[in-house]
Amino acid sequence: MDPKNSGPTSGCSTPENIPSGLDVFRTIPYAFILPELIFGCWVWILVAATTVYFPLLQGWVMYVSVSSFVISLMLLLSYLFGFHKNFSSWRVLDSLYHGATAIFYMSAAVLQANATIRSEAPQAFTPLYYQLNAAATLFAFITTLLYILHAFSIYYR
Repeated sequence: MDPKNSGPTSGCSTPENIPSGLDVFRTIPYAFILPELIFGCWVWILVAATTVYFPLLQGWVMYVSVSSFVISLMLLLSYLFGFHKNFSSWRVLDSLYHGATAIFYMSAAVLQANATIRSEAPQAFTPLYYQLNAAATLFAFITTLLYILHAFSIYYR
């Protein structure tokens, strides 16, 4: 009997190791975390740079972008320093977090787009603020796409 094939074959492959250190930046889907941070940071910087005419809409955008930035940064640092210790439950945590955040970011991107459209009204129109809101909308949709890609990549891995 061959010792290499002595175990049962169940058709399930063992999960790959979760990267730590700088390997995080070279491994998909974990490499998406840095662009998520960068584009998400631009969302709240651009919204904060405008005069917020619609606090209910843009307050949610700020809440989602800032809280997602902080949690994603903590997740990135935990991967960089190896706090996960290669537990498979981190994959579930990662997938659930990025899936839920993708939904929240989609709602924030739609609300930011609404605020951008509403800022064209004559009483609220300032070209600079309109451009900042439009850029924030674009970055919010890009960030949403990155979170979706990350969630599906980790789920189907």
